[in-house]
Amino acid sequence: MSFVVAQSHFIFGVRTGVRNNLCFFDEQTVVFPSGNSCVCFNTVQRWQRFISGSERSQGMRAMTISSNRRYLAVSDYGERATVTVFDLQHEQGRKRKVLSAGDMSVQEFICIAFSPDSKYLIGLTGSPEWMLILWLWEKHKLLATLKTTNTNNPVTQVSFNPYNNTQLCVSGTGVFKLFRYSEGALKPSSVAKVESINFLCHTWMSEHRVIAGTDTGRLLVFESGDLRREISMTCKIKDANVNEGPSVPSITAILSYSKGFACSRGPGTVFLFVQTDENGYRKAREIKIPLDAYCSGVTLAEYQQIDTICISPAEETLAISTNRGQLYSVSLSSAELSSDDKLHFEFLSQSFHSSSITGLSICIRKPLVATCSLDRSVRIWNYETKVLELCKEFQEEAYSVALHPTGLFILVGFSDRLRLMNLLIDDIHTFKEFTVRSCRECAFSNGGHMFAAVNGNIIQIYSVTSFDNILNLKGHNGKVCRIEWSLDDSRVVSCGVDGAVYEWNTQSGKRESECVLKSCSYTGVAFSSDCKTILAVGTDLTLKEIQDCQVLREVPADETAHTALAVSHSGRVVFTGTSSGTVRAIKYPLPIQKEWMTYQAHSGPVTKMAITYDDQFLLTVSEDGCLLIWKIIDKEGRGLKINKHIVHTEEILITRSDLEEKTQHMLEMRMRLEELQMENEYQLRLKDMNYNEKLRELSDNFVQQIESLKTSQQAMKTDMEKQECENQQNSAELIMKHSKELKDLELSYSQKLIVEHEKYQDLQQKHQRMQEDYEKQLKFAEDRKIQAVEELTKMYEAKLQEKAELLAQCQEDTEQKISVFKAIIKQAEEDEERKILELQTNYEEKMKTEKQTNTNLKGKNSIMAQKFISLQKQIDDRSADINKLKQERQRLLGLIRSLESDIEDLKRQISGHEKTSQDKVTEIRVVISLNAQLKLTVSELKLKLKTRDKEMCKESQKVKDLETHLQRLKSDLHNCVGFIQEPKTLKNNIQMIYARYVQQTERVERTNADDTVQKALRHQCDRQERTVNGLKMRLVKSAEEHEKVYTKIMKENMTLIAEINELRKELHLARTQAKDVRAQVALLKKPKKSQPILEEALIPQHFLNVLLLRLSLLLPADVLFALLILLHAQSSLQLAFLHAQVLQLLLLLLILSHQLLVLLIHTNHMDTQINDQPHC
Repeated sequence: MSFVVAQSHFIFGVRTGVRNNLCFFDEQTVVFPSGNSCVCFNTVQRWQRFISGSERSQGMRAMTISSNRRYLAVSDYGERATVTVFDLQHEQGRKRKVLSAGDMSVQEFICIAFSPDSKYLIGLTGSPEWMLILWLWEKHKLLATLKTTNTNNPVTQVSFNPYNNTQLCVSGTGVFKLFRYSEGALKPSSVAKVESINFLCHTWMSEHRVIAGTDTGRLLVFESGDLRREISMTCKIKDANVNEGPSVPSITAILSYSKGFACSRGPGTVFLFVQTDENGYRKAREIKIPLDAYCSGVTLAEYQQIDTICISPAEETLAISTNRGQLYSVSLSSAELSSDDKLHFEFLSQSFHSSSITGLSICIRKPLVATCSLDRSVRIWNYETKVLELCKEFQEEAYSVALHPTGLFILVGFSDRLRLMNLLIDDIHTFKEFTVRSCRECAFSNGGHMFAAVNGNIIQIYSVTSFDNILNLKGHNGKVCRIEWSLDDSRVVSCGVDGAVYEWNTQSGKRESECVLKSCSYTGVAFSSDCKTILAVGTDLTLKEIQDCQVLREVPADETAHTALAVSHSGRVVFTGTSSGTVRAIKYPLPIQKEWMTYQAHSGPVTKMAITYDDQFLLTVSEDGCLLIWKIIDKEGRGLKINKHIVHTEEILITRSDLEEKTQHMLEMRMRLEELQMENEYQLRLKDMNYNEKLRELSDNFVQQIESLKTSQQAMKTDMEKQECENQQNSAELIMKHSKELKDLELSYSQKLIVEHEKYQDLQQKHQRMQEDYEKQLKFAEDRKIQAVEELTKMYEAKLQEKAELLAQCQEDTEQKISVFKAIIKQAEEDEERKILELQTNYEEKMKTEKQTNTNLKGKNSIMAQKFISLQKQIDDRSADINKLKQERQRLLGLIRSLESDIEDLKRQISGHEKTSQDKVTEIRVVISLNAQLKLTVSELKLKLKTRDKEMCKESQKVKDLETHLQRLKSDLHNCVGFIQEPKTLKNNIQMIYARYVQQTERVERTNADDTVQKALRHQCDRQERTVNGLKMRLVKSAEEHEKVYTKIMKENMTLIAEINELRKELHLARTQAKDVRAQVALLKKPKKSQPILEEALIPQHFLNVLLLRLSLLLPADVLFALLILLHAQSSLQLAFLHAQVLQLLLLLLILSHQLLVLLIHTNHMDTQINDQPHC
């Protein structure tokens, strides 16, 4: 039995994060990285050719194609980065050379480029070195290396000058440099000062001109490495200013072609620029990525960042790749012909997944594959035609997918619930939802009548016909990772993170067998082809075959773990996917040793695997977002034979509304077609008539031209005959002359040859003589040399003997000196040890005495420190008291000055306010009487409002009762809906509802009650309108009275302002008098006369009694008590005179301020009463 082999057939997906990840091989073929390979894709015939990557590679970083479109270079990153060169003209992309950085430790090459003649290859390493490495790649020779920058700024691109093999350009953040290869080294030729600019890409336009794009959307033109100008997006060229520029979308890709250049500007947009003259460029076209037709909601298609731009060799097609793994193209010929400024890209093949694929499923009756991804899309692929059949994007992430065996239904597990959907002709339509959150695994039975869904650690089995939950399979302690049905749907096998593999009976829901290994977390499980054994893979790096709760066989693995599993229906092979992205084919029955075939497949861990029911194709998906189709064949290249023949059906689902729309559209199109046929027939007849007339005219013209040409042809023939005769005569004469010249030349050259031969013989004789002389001289020189060598050897041998004797004497002297030196060292060491012991004893005694003194001093120091702290606190407290007293003295002097002026002002104000207060009291009495009347009306209205509120409460209670009756009626009607198919029970229920909720008496009572309520409401509304009109009239009257009062107050204020101005003048005079008083106080402060002054300054007792009586009438009790304490406290101070004056001023101030407050309270009370009248 021959071994089964898997061959890469087709792949859906593009690998992102690779520099220059799209290029043209010819007009119809593009090359792009996908999975762990480079793919050559023919866009017309839709075939793919795979160039597999290296086994030790950790991933691709960059790729490039040579200018002659023959060689492809790919850089791989790892511990030692390499660059592999492939020959694309070979059928399987033969590997030509593998280049490395030699002894340098380089982990990645972020950009690579071929020279114009394809002989040299340049590579740019990653951080932190940013080195340039140049190879003569055909000879595997490293020519030169150079560090591009001394800073940590990243360098993004390197490129060859297309017109010069030895010139390079490097650009990056704050870096734009030109290098030249000469004399075996790379040397900088020019360095631009662009420290503040971040260059993302550049392209060569001519031998000396480079255009570079920045992250701020600027296009900068460099001539011979110097910044000359900037191309603005408004189609004008302006002088470049490095430090200025608007913040616009970044330019991530740029490419030159014969007519100009193309560049990306922001997400999803490409501009085509055409060269107008030697220095000018004009924006010709704007091409955008269109909206995603498969997404109904918000889409990210038009916001994709463009990573790479490439143009076909004939410049017919422009293609781009994006950061979401999509490929687009547009025809440049159609872009030039179209009149619209804005064009749209089209998919190069079809849209791909842009994130990790989480689900994979196939069906029996159709060649369809369903996949779901974390990019929120569900896609249906046809693995025979290699076309995307259906695609739909959702608002939630899809975790699992399962196709019905008929291919007409699909089950998708989302983050919120599990949905069962119809696969229509052009849409995926949901028709049933299940409350299963974050379903990571689901599967239809082979018969299609049931499906299993994982809900955490429980497997729920539902019926497809009734949608009921038939069984709940409980037993796993962790998340269930994989489930699979047996061929007869009687059993289900499952595996989970808890290390358990369970086999369930779908009829009873019981476990038939189990195998638990807690140290292993299983990731894949499957039945064998005969469903007698179970195959499982997990984190313990082995493939296990389980039967009757025991492990029959184990296939050990290497360092990579198995992540997925698929068993062929013929039972000849088992395929496994690994965490490194490879696929392994293992014979079945399983071998004991490590025997398998490994295939390079994906760049990420394989998540799911499936084999079609006819064993023709293997399907694998991965975290890299790629779907890879493998062809299963034997080693002789033949497909596997299977007993069952599977017939694929072609029926599809369509909704009735869509069908009606399409039939209507077909009828309209037929009518339109008939009309167009009639018009075309009529126009064809008219054109036939016109063309017949034109044919007649042309035929007449051509007959005339033919006759004229015949006459001219005859004349030409006669001329030709004459010229032939003349040519024959001339040729005969020339032949005669040529023969004569040949004879003369032969004679002359024969004579010259004889002379030259004689010269040659003479020279040969001279050469022999010279040779003999030189041989004699050489012999003589050799003899002399031998004699000189013998003499020199004798001389140097004698000298050697003398030197040897001297050496022997010197050695004897050194030995004697060494012995003497050792004896001296021993004596010195003994003396030093004695001295050290003496010093040690002396210093130890001194240390003891010093420690005792130190402890005594520390005790004294602590006592002194405490005393110092206490004294310092006392000093600080006294100084603070002194400062406080000084501040109080200054403050009191200031108060005296300010209070004197305030007292005079307040006296004058009181005299004015007493007059106005009497008038306001009379007005307040009038307002109070009005207010009492209004209060009576308010009380009446409040009583009315209370009665109305009670009535409203009763009505609201009735409404609530009616709402509860309505809800009960709705629930009863909802229950009746379930008896639609049972007419008798439905009739009884409806009669019960009618008897319960519909009564004639209630209807009559309700109508009467409603009439009475409406009448009462109308009557109350009329009364309220009357009261409101009356209140409005009162409000107008009170407003007029308020205006009169306001005018009086304004007049009084004017008089008060005049009085204040007079008081200010008097204040000025009082201040001058205060100065005189201060001078007298200063004289009175002398110590001898202090006692009599104090006696004079004391306040008389009768004055204080009168003052307190007046204050008791005006001030509250607590204020009086505070003043008495203040008087008692101030009487004991030395500055009694000053404080007495302060007290007098304070008391006057309090009296005046109290009177002012009374007046203000009266006025405010009156204003509030006036304002409250309308509200009442």
